[in-house]
Amino acid sequence: MKRSVLNYTALWLKGMAMGAADVVPGVSGGTIAFISGIYEELIETIHKIDLGFFKIWKEKGIVKAWHHYNLSFLAVLLSGIFISILTFANLISWLLHDYPILIWAFFFGLVVASIVFVGQQITRWSVPAIVALALASAFSYWITVTEPIGSPDSAWFLFFAGFIAIIAMILPGISGAFILLLLGAYKTVIGIITQLIEGVTTLNSDAILDALGKVIIFGLGAVVGIKVFSGTLNWMFKHHKNITLALLTGFMVGALNKIWPWKEVIRYTTNSDGKQVPFVEKSILPSNFDGDTQLLSAIFAAIIGFLVIFVLERLGSRKAQ
Repeated sequence: MKRSVLNYTALWLKGMAMGAADVVPGVSGGTIAFISGIYEELIETIHKIDLGFFKIWKEKGIVKAWHHYNLSFLAVLLSGIFISILTFANLISWLLHDYPILIWAFFFGLVVASIVFVGQQITRWSVPAIVALALASAFSYWITVTEPIGSPDSAWFLFFAGFIAIIAMILPGISGAFILLLLGAYKTVIGIITQLIEGVTTLNSDAILDALGKVIIFGLGAVVGIKVFSGTLNWMFKHHKNITLALLTGFMVGALNKIWPWKEVIRYTTNSDGKQVPFVEKSILPSNFDGDTQLLSAIFAAIIGFLVIFVLERLGSRKAQ
């Protein structure tokens, strides 16, 4: 597909929107791609990439190989996503540190609305769909209450998190940030990106190398994950859409426990920087919270989060018409 400079600018802005969405749990970059009309091209381009690129490069040159695999589309889109993630990760990191209850309440509203939005797309509730919803809900909740399987900033865990989280990019309805949140790696990944930005702005080579190494490990996991699962997930979405949507809905229902704004820390652990950070937490009622509950502000933040998805749904409906 031939595109003008204006078309590529629009594509880059769509990538920015996808990146911003994937930084926030509850908003899916895949949903943004679907709404903006590039979802099918994105899926097809990702699924098409293979080692045949080098064969065409050798026989016909890199330009032919580049056009054959639609890499201009992918490069422009990914650059928008990457720049957006770098921009918004720093903001989210600051907000989580200074306004944790309000931000988690906002995320809670986002996910509740996403549950409604994705659930509404299930056109027929069959027994397999109901079973898928129940099993996914139970499994997701179990993950939120069980002890984390490893340190969130260890190399193997970062690879695994990237491997799993990238799946969200190719399915509307669930975000990569949500998967990271479910795994207990969200704050860690946001922190790594923030560290990279601060390292670059302060010219701290040690911070840059440390953060860059972790980003590369996470990125390798994402590359492996997207190639392993893209075909399977694409097939499931096309041939078993209701069951797939039921699974996604169930994952989000079970994970609401993870996003609940009021927590009590059961156990701390020491991260790679030698700082004590929460390791095991449990959800508690606002009345049992030790500190300012910010209840009214949290309710307002949750409503705003819900409305964000509501607006995106309305935009998607207009696009479909």
